[in-house]
Amino acid sequence: MNSIIRHVGDCRWDGVPLLNYKEDGTHFKAISRQVLFEGGPKLAAELRYFEIEPGGHSTLERHDHIHSVMVIRGRGHCLVGDAIYEIAGNDLVYIPSMTWHQFRATTEQHLGFLCLVNPVRDRPDRPDESSAAMLKALPKVGEFIRL
Repeated sequence: MNSIIRHVGDCRWDGVPLLNYKEDGTHFKAISRQVLFEGGPKLAAELRYFEIEPGGHSTLERHDHIHSVMVIRGRGHCLVGDAIYEIAGNDLVYIPSMTWHQFRATTEQHLGFLCLVNPVRDRPDRPDESSAAMLKALPKVGEFIRL
């Protein structure tokens, strides 16, 4: 592991591959992923960078593991539970265990954020028909979510 990974511009880092956000067929739009740091056995943490293009969004999901997110580029919105928040540079977002969440970029700007998670984590849970109906019935949430 390198002690320093140089930023090479436009939220890209030297030697860090640009990856697909997911490859499991879930619903998302215009988002990429980079794994910046894997802590190894003495630091149970993985630091990832996600970038959502204007008008794009992440998957609506929940899981047992928590997320700690820091926005470092652009503006957007996020759903955490039943609340929608406007987010911008240097904002911090905490996503508790088993909480529905989704990130969306504005139509004018990219939304880039660092995400700190445990490298050993469970697979995401997507809303079934009943959960989707419950979320769609919530004021503002139903308009926000993309399934």
